Amino acid sequence: MNYAVIFAGGTGTRMNSKTRPKQFLTLHGKEIIIYTLEHFENHPEIDGISVVCIEGWIDYLKKLLDKYQIKKVRWISPGGATGQESIYNGLNAMRGQIADDSIVLIHDGVRPLIDEELITNNIRMAEKKGTGITVVPAIETVMLVNEANEIVQSVDRKNCRVVRAPQSFKYKEILAEHDKMKKAGINDIIDSATLMKQAGYALYPVEGKPENIKITTPSDYYTFRAIVEAEENSQILGL
Repeated sequence: MNYAVIFAGGTGTRMNSKTRPKQFLTLHGKEIIIYTLEHFENHPEIDGISVVCIEGWIDYLKKLLDKYQIKKVRWISPGGATGQESIYNGLNAMRGQIADDSIVLIHDGVRPLIDEELITNNIRMAEKKGTGITVVPAIETVMLVNEANEIVQSVDRKNCRVVRAPQSFKYKEILAEHDKMKKAGINDIIDSATLMKQAGYALYPVEGKPENIKITTPSDYYTFRAIVEAEENSQILGL
């Protein structure tokens, strides 16, 4: 069985939106979070979805789920103070209700430009290797700096990957590591891939597409809009 944890607990301060959080901004009348959820809703191998949402927007989310006929969302949890806490809330909501060996795909609610192939490839890699981490190649020069903010080393970008999402794990393993962090009072680990790497797990890459961006700034939103409109035009024109 395969499940998705979609975290949309952030307030989106970098988006400069005065009216609503970034995950509830709309494109062509549809909210970004719905674009994201539909990919998992429509995937034949996803058995259930756990959504983490800003507490004050949960009722609104429920209305959207009904409006767009999103049936696979079985759990809705309030967001935490950090991304790590939000992911933990989404995982914890499923505790005792799904099998330990289930695969869980952890994904950003504001990363709507995924597709069925990427979800499938994450599932296959996690089935085979125990983890599956979406990455894209680094296309620019990467350098390391020291504490004095001096450039100290150039890194061969052929060996560099930019980590994105979904990030996929066995449920029992990812939940256990999050439990350990919560017990230790650690709540600021940047993402689950970092958490699992620190715990000693091997991480295996799943090649994603460059357009699988996270929408956090106005320019990201405009990029999202351009890509969606280009896809719509190609369908209309038969390209």
